[in-house]
Amino acid sequence: MVDLGGVRAIARASYLPSLHSDVGRSHVPGMTPAIPAATLILLRDCAAGPPEILMVERAAAMAFAGGALVFPGGRIDPGDETLALMMGDGDLAPRLAAIRETIEEAGIAIGVAGDVRAMRATLTQGAPIGALGPVDPSPLIPYARWRPDHVPVRVFDTWFFVARLPDDAPAAVVDATENVRTLWTSAQDALAAADRGEAALLFPTRRVLERLAQHDDVAAVLADARTWPVRTITPWVERRGDGDWIRIPDDLGYPVTGEPATWAVRG
Repeated sequence: MVDLGGVRAIARASYLPSLHSDVGRSHVPGMTPAIPAATLILLRDCAAGPPEILMVERAAAMAFAGGALVFPGGRIDPGDETLALMMGDGDLAPRLAAIRETIEEAGIAIGVAGDVRAMRATLTQGAPIGALGPVDPSPLIPYARWRPDHVPVRVFDTWFFVARLPDDAPAAVVDATENVRTLWTSAQDALAAADRGEAALLFPTRRVLERLAQHDDVAAVLADARTWPVRTITPWVERRGDGDWIRIPDDLGYPVTGEPATWAVRG
């Protein structure tokens, strides 16, 4: 595991069948209250290189992460929690939220059969995910959980999941409300774009992309997701002789575990 220092040199949880019933525990004494959320890292193999990842560019006017490249996702809604309980497992709520948000933001449905345009319209009208029909959350594999403890506009307690794009998936279509475009990109290319100043990446997104960039195909990413434990990551500030650094644990599969605070984009 390495820290980033001097020159920004990088171009830029074993699978948990249960999420251990802590889905809603986003208020921790002594920490900034956080909003429960979930995001989906959707991947597809690319014959000419490493796997591609679906990302969206947030509208510049958004209060949180305006202008940044992110994975489709958002807060866990009461409808997600209700359906999870109806399915007999409240811990499914983050997966259901990630599925719903990917439909809303990118027009791609994972684990739900039917006309995705009709699903999107239904959700846009305020219906819960349970109104879409049967939902199978099993394609989503837990990958990470990030819960910052600083005070930007908002703090989110976010589950990250990985899943393979179905062969019959439609082209991604931006929602044109919260986001201004969708794109398929390799992790390496997204990091390189950020290093050239052509894209903005939040601190957790950059660390996740660096981890994804280690793998040559989707199967390797999914295997990696099953290899490392999923523990809540709360970055901390470490004071060094060369200034403050933002750090994360070094035992969760991330090849880069720190960078100078002056470099970090934290929402």
